[in-house]
Amino acid sequence: MAMNPKEKIIIIDDEEVVLDSCSQILQGRNYDVFTAQDGATGLKLVEELKPDLVFIDLKMPGIPGLEVLEKIHVQDDTVVTIVITGYATIDSAVEAMKNGAYDFLPKPFTPDEFRLITKRGLERRKLVVEALTLRREKELLRENFAAIVSHELKSPLGAIQQNLFAMTGELAGKLSENQNARLERMKIRIDDLIKLINSWLRVYSVDISKVKENFAPIQVPDLVTKAIENVEPHAVRKDIKLITHFAGQLPTIEGDEMSLIEALVNIIGNAVKYSFPGSQVTIESTEKDGMVEIDISDKGVGIPEDELQNVLSDFYRGRSNKSDENSHGIGLTISRKIIEAHNGVIQVTSKANVGTIFTIRIPVPQGAGEK
Repeated sequence: MAMNPKEKIIIIDDEEVVLDSCSQILQGRNYDVFTAQDGATGLKLVEELKPDLVFIDLKMPGIPGLEVLEKIHVQDDTVVTIVITGYATIDSAVEAMKNGAYDFLPKPFTPDEFRLITKRGLERRKLVVEALTLRREKELLRENFAAIVSHELKSPLGAIQQNLFAMTGELAGKLSENQNARLERMKIRIDDLIKLINSWLRVYSVDISKVKENFAPIQVPDLVTKAIENVEPHAVRKDIKLITHFAGQLPTIEGDEMSLIEALVNIIGNAVKYSFPGSQVTIESTEKDGMVEIDISDKGVGIPEDELQNVLSDFYRGRSNKSDENSHGIGLTISRKIIEAHNGVIQVTSKANVGTIFTIRIPVPQGAGEK
C-alpha cells in the first residue's frame, strides 16, 4: 500500500537553534522539513517547493516577517502560514493574522505545542485545498452545463419541432379537426420546453466579467423607460397601469445598459404577472446614501413570509402562486446575478394578497454629477 505523499513544511527563522530544534521535533513523521535563516531564502524555497505549511519568525534581519508573509500569500494564498513571535511582539502577531496568517506561536514553546500547532496548520491546509477543489469542480460543472443541456436536450427537441412543422405541411387537409388540435398542442408544448431550456442556459451564461467590460454611464430614467416599453404590452392586456416617479435629477450610474434593462424587465414583468387585473405597478427611483434606489411595487398576490428568503434563489417558484401564467423562477435569478455584477443589491418585501416591493440599489460612481 502506497504511503501518502509527505507534507512540506518550511521554517523561516534567523536563530539556528530554533531551526534545529523544530526540525528535530518533527523528525520521524511523514513531513519534509526545510529551513531558511532569512526571508529572501525562505521566499525562494516557497516558490520552488510549493509547501503546505510555513512558519515565519516576525523579527528577522533583511526582509521583515510581515513582508515575507504578504509575499507568500501573493505567490499562493492556499499556503497556511503561522508566525513565530516573542512575547514582546504579540501585537505584531495579531496584525499578521489580520494579514492572512492562520495562527501564531509565541516563544519559548514546548515540543508538544509545536507538534500540535503543526497538526492544526496541516489540517487547515487540507480543508483549504478541498474547498478550492470543490469550487473548481463546481465552476467546471457550471461551464459544461450549458453545453450538456444544449446538446442533450435542446438539439433533439429542435429536431422534433422541425419534423412537426414539416408534418403539418405534408398533412394539411388530411387530418381531422381533433388531430390538428392535438398536433398544435404538441407544437406548443415543445416550444415551451425549448424556451425553458433557453432560460436555463441564460441563467448559466450571465458572465459577470463580460458584463463589467461593457460598463458605461447610464441615465436611470432612460433605463427605466426602456424596460417599461418591453413590459407595457403585457400590462395593457391585464389592464395594469405602469406608473413611474423620479425623485429630482438622479446621478448617472455605471453599468451595462442591456443587462440592466433585462434585470428590470424581469422584475417589472414579474410584478405585472402577479398583480390583480385593474391594479397598478409603481416604479420609483431615488438617490439615497450614495446609491440609486429603484423600487418596483405591485398590488398583487404577494409572497408568504416563510417564502421570502427563497425568492431570489435559483429557480424559485412560490407554492402559493395564484397566477395562471407559467413561471420557473428563472427571471429573478438572472436579475439578481446582473445586479450583483454591478456591485448592487436586490431585496424584496411582501405581504400575501397585499403586494410586493422589489428594491434595487446600485452605487453611484464617485464624482458622478447630477444630470
